[in-house]
Amino acid sequence: MEGSNETCVYKNKDAPVEARVKDLLSRMTLPEKIGQMTQIERVVTTPPVITDNFIGSVLNGGGSWPFEDAKTSDWADMIDGYQNAALASRLGIPIIYGIDAVHGNNNVYGATIFPHNIGLGATSLVMLLHIDLEPKSLGRNKVVVKCDRDADLIRRVGAATALEVRACGAHWAFAPCVAALRDPRWGRSYESYSEDPDIICELSSLVSGLQGEPPKEHPNGYPFLAGRNNVVACAKHFVGDGGTDKGINEGNTIVSYEELEKIHLAPYLNCLAQGVSTVMASYSSWNGSKLHSDYFLLTELLKQKLGFKGFVISDWEALERLSEPFGSNYRNCVKISVNAGVDMVMVPFKYEQFIKDLTDLVESGEVTMSRIDDAVERILRVKFVAGLFEHPLTDRSLLGTVGCKEHRELARESVRKSLVLLKNGTNSEKPFLPLDRNVKRILVTGTHADDLGYQCGGWTKAWFGLSGRITIGTTLLDAIKEAVGDKTEVIYEKTPSEETLASLQRFSYAIVAVGETPYAETLGDNSELTIPLNGNDIVTALAEKIPTLVVLFSGRPLVLEPLVLEKAEALVAAWLPGTEGQGMTDVIFGDYDFEGKLPVSWFKRVDQLPLTADANSYDPLFPLGFGLNYNSSENV
Repeated sequence: MEGSNETCVYKNKDAPVEARVKDLLSRMTLPEKIGQMTQIERVVTTPPVITDNFIGSVLNGGGSWPFEDAKTSDWADMIDGYQNAALASRLGIPIIYGIDAVHGNNNVYGATIFPHNIGLGATSLVMLLHIDLEPKSLGRNKVVVKCDRDADLIRRVGAATALEVRACGAHWAFAPCVAALRDPRWGRSYESYSEDPDIICELSSLVSGLQGEPPKEHPNGYPFLAGRNNVVACAKHFVGDGGTDKGINEGNTIVSYEELEKIHLAPYLNCLAQGVSTVMASYSSWNGSKLHSDYFLLTELLKQKLGFKGFVISDWEALERLSEPFGSNYRNCVKISVNAGVDMVMVPFKYEQFIKDLTDLVESGEVTMSRIDDAVERILRVKFVAGLFEHPLTDRSLLGTVGCKEHRELARESVRKSLVLLKNGTNSEKPFLPLDRNVKRILVTGTHADDLGYQCGGWTKAWFGLSGRITIGTTLLDAIKEAVGDKTEVIYEKTPSEETLASLQRFSYAIVAVGETPYAETLGDNSELTIPLNGNDIVTALAEKIPTLVVLFSGRPLVLEPLVLEKAEALVAAWLPGTEGQGMTDVIFGDYDFEGKLPVSWFKRVDQLPLTADANSYDPLFPLGFGLNYNSSENV
């Protein structure tokens, strides 16, 4: 450890952040600077690796745990071990530990799992105004969207997530994703709040939940963190990731600069105004130019024009994707990404190669020392703002917040407000919902009725998600059993048996839960968007013979077969609601009304895609902003 607190400005907690950054940067060697730009995965991390290479950041990928079902305290022990190794280096610069806390601290067993962003986007209250701009014979209508959104709910979700992340020792959540979902074929659809940039802008309030709300005089674009109960946020993926051609993940977004600015860039302005500390570059391309090597977008636009003073982080192994075949000519990939404006590289495994190549690039003059200093200055700024030098280790008093009753109640509220009622009753008959909880016998069936993993979706415990009782939570079936009357019998069959199908008259009604199996990123790209696992067949087999409520679990709109729409008495889009299944029964049994409105347009057929409300020709099955409630007179 160099110097005393009296002689080192950077160790003086009362000194201005910029003075501390300048002082520390002046003391650093090239290896120490490059170490700060290096983020490595926990499986290759040991105390000597951190100390000897001056590593600046550690992360865990989805499904990378200390061990399966590790408790929050086990995570804290691991991360504090890494931190102590960093503090033992010559200058004692703490690491910043990052984690994909994208719907709660979703890697950690027992954490509160909130609805994925697509569901939180449905908590918006949206009013659609159709204005005819041209004769109807041309079939061209303009759709104007007016929104009144529950930004405070999303802020509270962010604050609860921050507490659970800090409890495990991490300092940095890779959230929020502020992508505009322009095509549901995209495998990351559920990570987006909406197709509409106005809704996304409003719900970027997650940043203020995670980091705390900056004072009004806080300079735009300058990193902010309120205190030890908050975490560094990360706006991602910059920019245009939700607009790729045909919804192909990591694909090409083919739009003019004006459209990029209006649709895809707009939410970042809101994030910058809230002091978002980091921005993650996108795997995708803009008109053929890969974002990780785009100097105009990363440096000229984000840093210079918009005034972003935090740091840009790459995505996972993104540099290897800059050349064909994957990983070839790595030295050149490092050169073009760092020169484009990437400040910290999510390596995550081959850190020795990255450090060697970047060192060689600086020594050869292909990457200037001023570019290195700019990157490290930004990283140090965030670390000082985040208070990591004063409080590098876990605050164990926060352990009790993980999965606590207050947070689970908040998640339950989020589920209630995210549910979208698409149909209630057939033709002119009285509404089917709310359900009578005191009937004699209820049939509950379907692949998703009693599967907590399916209910949570991807990015839960594992990167791509899992099936079964993967964490602590309440399935839809659990919640139904808890909600019904004492004399009501609940019969559950994952798939209705022949015997049950032959005696459906025994049941007052059926609740059928079907939907998508978990996925993440490219694994979720889907050009067909049908309900998997014979979901349509299960619904129609029952709905033709017995009043049926269909609860659809999905990360995006799916094809709804005409027979399903016709025969089902009621249809609810539940999205991927997370661990608190009681939020669904709160509404379907009538304790609360439906509030959710579609955050995306629900297409009729995949050959209509992409289909968004600002299109010239707009003919959805359900429009952006659609959602019935118990007072609605509309039916399908």
